[in-house]
Amino acid sequence: MTKQLTEGQRAYEAKRAAKAGMSLDKWLAQKDRERAEQARVAEKAAAEAAKAALPPKKPGFFARLMERAQKPL
Repeated sequence: MTKQLTEGQRAYEAKRAAKAGMSLDKWLAQKDRERAEQARVAEKAAAEAAKAALPPKKPGFFARLMERAQKPL
């Protein structure tokens, strides 16, 4: 999942890694793990939401009335 960083991005990430007391490689690996974990959580939430989807509602009073009015006698 690692993408190529530009020189500026690499310098920025190196500063953040130094501030956190880590090497740049360790810092980027940690960021990749966090990104993957967030993707798994989002995927799991989407699956739960799809599973808990409500069944289709029955048409309302006026919709049923209009449907009945459109049918031939």
